[in-house]
Amino acid sequence: MMLRADKRDDMEDVLEERRASSDVRFSLRRYAPPSYRYHSPRSPAALKSAVLHSERLQDFIRQEAHESGEPVEVITERASDILEEMGHNQRMCIIRTFALTLSKTFKALFRSVRLNEEGLQRIQKAVQEYPIVLLPSHRSYIDFLMMSYIFYTYDLPLPVIAAGMDFQGMKIVGEMLRMAGAFFMRRSFGNNALYWLVFSEYVQAVLRNGDAPVEFFLEGTRSRTNKSLPPKLGLLNMALEPMLRGEVYDTYAVAVSISYDRLLEEALYARELLGVPKPKESTSGLLKARSVLSEDYGSVHLYFHTPVSLKALANGRVDSKSYNLTPRHLSLRPPESTLVFARDIAHHMVRTQQHGMVASPWALIASVLMQHHGEMEFSLLLAEVQWLRCLIEKFGAFLHWPEGQPLEAVVRDSVKLHGNIASTLRRGDDGDDDARAGSEVVRMAWPCQAPPRDGDAALARACVALMCSAYRNHVLHLLVRPAFVVMACHAAPGGRKDIVYSHFCFLVKLFEDDFIFVPNNEIKDMEEGVALLLRCAALVDSAGSLALADTDAGARVARFLRDAFRPFHVAYQVVCRYLLTLESGSAHAEGRLLADLQNHTMQLILTGELLEYEALSSNLQRNILSALVRLKALSRTRGKEGVRYNITEQMERVAKSIATLQPTRSQLQPRL
Repeated sequence: MMLRADKRDDMEDVLEERRASSDVRFSLRRYAPPSYRYHSPRSPAALKSAVLHSERLQDFIRQEAHESGEPVEVITERASDILEEMGHNQRMCIIRTFALTLSKTFKALFRSVRLNEEGLQRIQKAVQEYPIVLLPSHRSYIDFLMMSYIFYTYDLPLPVIAAGMDFQGMKIVGEMLRMAGAFFMRRSFGNNALYWLVFSEYVQAVLRNGDAPVEFFLEGTRSRTNKSLPPKLGLLNMALEPMLRGEVYDTYAVAVSISYDRLLEEALYARELLGVPKPKESTSGLLKARSVLSEDYGSVHLYFHTPVSLKALANGRVDSKSYNLTPRHLSLRPPESTLVFARDIAHHMVRTQQHGMVASPWALIASVLMQHHGEMEFSLLLAEVQWLRCLIEKFGAFLHWPEGQPLEAVVRDSVKLHGNIASTLRRGDDGDDDARAGSEVVRMAWPCQAPPRDGDAALARACVALMCSAYRNHVLHLLVRPAFVVMACHAAPGGRKDIVYSHFCFLVKLFEDDFIFVPNNEIKDMEEGVALLLRCAALVDSAGSLALADTDAGARVARFLRDAFRPFHVAYQVVCRYLLTLESGSAHAEGRLLADLQNHTMQLILTGELLEYEALSSNLQRNILSALVRLKALSRTRGKEGVRYNITEQMERVAKSIATLQPTRSQLQPRL
């Protein structure tokens, strides 16, 4: 099953008109969105009442009362409390307040907010015919505010948005979000069957009646690394059920790609990845963050993809018998075919989001700068960025490049925009006694230029490195398939296609949590990688074998692709080599093991044995442990004392397999 990517539409700046007219008039203008043709208007209170008195929930309450001995009234009261905690209370007066506030805020923060109006026109048509599920990418707190703002601007029905309970705890703001259309969900339902049923019935009631588009984030949480996260399936399964049960004829899903030139939370994310606790969402914290309004965050791009019929995609893939034979008021555990279908749809939707991600010049600059350990001659940077621009355009990049500006001006403006991460200077201006004094360089904004001598200095450097790597990560989805082919060819001397394919599959399985691959799609993924390498003359495809091109141009492409993923490979090696020092069969608590890994990695950095600060990322370390569980180098158990990992006999074999994937380089010294 493949979802065909859109031919990309042109992008328009939605803030251009806002800068030329009254924000107050905009917020008070007539708002008359189209509605679903079978929609029966009802208030948020009526929606909650319909859920509470639904056949399915009432049947569950009676059954629960019979099994537990509790009175029906007590369980009903619990269900009512859940609805009050969870439900939205959309009010037009609050929506207009947000329209005014967000207009002023976005004009202060962003140079432009660009989007494809053709995509919104397609949504306008679809929303009148079918229930709509909106699936935006999730990189920032403001994603859902941006979505609602756009829908208000273009007279589309405002979505109701699944939001985390964190926001509900914000005084005043939490209730304002509720009145803007947010409904709140707990991070984990656990074994609370009543909560699960109330929540799913609420989502499905909105879809059945077409009250509003339902918006949720497939990734489940914001990506702190600026890479797409593996999708969560709970809400998608809920959204599929009304269509599969025949309660609605069809449901349409719309993937939305949201790209930021500069993330508001870039420093916060970096600190979180280094183990600094996430600050609790609060109104006071929001007020303290007002200083960001004085900074420049570049542009935002939203790409609305073509609405996709879930009924058409499910045809022939989902076993409908179980749905047809089960009364609608009874809960039904989705059959295996539905779970597999939902998994595949979710991964395809995330891949569609990636296809619409817009890469800024800074993403290219960051990619080059990270491969030079944070410092390089400005003239060399210009040449490398121009080369990389040509390469990723061949790979299908959606690139936002200022028109009519020379390369040097574009690069200087991008570095200035991200001045907290990097800057330009003349050698010798910082006091260094350098024979090349006077030449211009681009350098990471390290707190100090000397190698770190203590943990605090290393963490400060790591924070800058992780911020920079986040922007490089924004384009890795374009590179990962050809890069894996390059690494597989390196690991398969002789280049037999079946052996290269075997190594490619190993890489996909190894990095399953770091990069998005549709399950059981390895053949097509490898074919895509091969085709892209052939397009840039970096690969030779002969009968039965694949070989990296023996040319300077081909070697340059292969080297760049390997080096783009070297930080991940090095981090995996660091973890494997540390685990090999532990006794086989020994058990380790997850929290303690992660702390030990971070301490071990820090020591390697302080001694100069390790140059990759990304290896300190807690997100990456968790992904590595999960990968080693998949490869049976670790076993994982969960008990009263939490998660524990056991070292297995397979660890040494897996570590050797990982080590063969890249040529040795000084970034990880041999004595490690």
